[in-house]
Amino acid sequence: MLFNSFVFLCAFLPVAVGIYHGLRGAGKPQTAKVFLVVASLFFYGWWDWRYVPLVVVSIGINFLISRWMESRPTQARLALIFGLVLNLGLLGYYKYANFFVSTLDAIPGVNTSIPRIILPLAISFFTFQQIAYLVEVYKDRKAADSLTDYSLFVLFFPHLIAGPITHHKEMLPQFKHMGQAPLPFSYVSMGTTILILGLFKKSVVADTLASICNPIFHAADQGHAISTAAAWLGALAYTFQLYFDFSGYSDMAIGLGLMFGIRMPVNFASPYKSTSITEFWRRWHISLSRFLRNYLYIPLGGNRKGPLRRYANLLITMTLGGLWHGAGWTFLLWGVLHGAYLVCNNIWDMVRGRRTETKIGRLAGWALTFLAVIVAWVLFRATTLPGAVAVLSSMAGAAPAAVAPLATPPLQWIVVLLAGLATVRLPNVLEMTRYPESTPGMPVEHDGIQPVTWRFSKWGVATVLGLAAAFVLAKLPDPGVFLYFNF
Repeated sequence: MLFNSFVFLCAFLPVAVGIYHGLRGAGKPQTAKVFLVVASLFFYGWWDWRYVPLVVVSIGINFLISRWMESRPTQARLALIFGLVLNLGLLGYYKYANFFVSTLDAIPGVNTSIPRIILPLAISFFTFQQIAYLVEVYKDRKAADSLTDYSLFVLFFPHLIAGPITHHKEMLPQFKHMGQAPLPFSYVSMGTTILILGLFKKSVVADTLASICNPIFHAADQGHAISTAAAWLGALAYTFQLYFDFSGYSDMAIGLGLMFGIRMPVNFASPYKSTSITEFWRRWHISLSRFLRNYLYIPLGGNRKGPLRRYANLLITMTLGGLWHGAGWTFLLWGVLHGAYLVCNNIWDMVRGRRTETKIGRLAGWALTFLAVIVAWVLFRATTLPGAVAVLSSMAGAAPAAVAPLATPPLQWIVVLLAGLATVRLPNVLEMTRYPESTPGMPVEHDGIQPVTWRFSKWGVATVLGLAAAFVLAKLPDPGVFLYFNF
């Protein structure tokens, strides 16, 4: 079920909000939580009900493992290893078996004839979330108090499909006390505002940009030559499509959470304003960066064992981060490239030392970072390695001389450039609504949210939301799938 579909906005969401708040208002917070668990399972099963038992069993087993670690400290290490093997094995089977089989089939004379495995929706997200939970329970010997709260932690539908990868310390306390105090109306009003603006980003901006970049990348993947202008148009359009798609989803997740009285962590903080790759990864998919840092980079040694070991750890972490996004050579190379970017960034920081950065230096850093990100996104978007090479070659001016160029109308360039201008010059939705930087008791994982000092008038807010809602309604009959649903 898509957030930007009629069935979600006009049926599921009103019913879920109405029943939840009805139960909450009747003094039945526990029943309200159980209802949210059931509603979230229904939301998940709408995609393919056959995988509902998978996520239910996964939740049950991980909850029991956490209780095992809490009740039997001497066996905690064994329980953790069992949990990690189980979760990673499940993820590996569903996500990487097809990649392994297709790689074998590419060898001359090999034909495995093994049918393709359908990837369960959101398996990367709920697997990483539960791995982080088990590791933290192993450290603290403190598991979730109830299966209902833990189930909500994993299943809560605003974040279930495409993140953020929430941390149990920021979510379980909220679910534990859910419904025990009156919900301020500001939560519902702010949540609705953020939801509508997120829908506008996705349904109007991102899907419009998709119609520009998709034909270009499709042509490249099919082996057709493309002009330099078309290659740059496609790369820029996808760069901004992914921004508004993921930013829109992140806003919608936060808005939906607020409508139920839950404050979700910030997962997206104007990443295209970054002046270095290191800063980019503090602003883009913040919850994934946190997971990779805490549960992969630091256990590998982090930056504690000298620069060479640090560089190797960065490359390993980002390569695996690329494979988390998808089982394919383009995703692997995207991860390797970002790992190399981070190594170069670290070397530059070491060479530059503590010298104060000038305005020209910051501008140069932004331009170089943005260019590096665009180049890497080509690998992320292309469905084949030859297609990615074709686009990158044409961007570098190596397009065939006799190419029959795809049309690049001026209007498409205007749309792309206006979208790009918005990503670097406008405040983001969370800044405009003054959404809190982090949930209480948790550190701020980014430095990209700077709430604006001015306020919209009520009439201004109503006008903007009304126009945004009108555009969204016009696009609802043909909702586009969120890009991160594929991961």
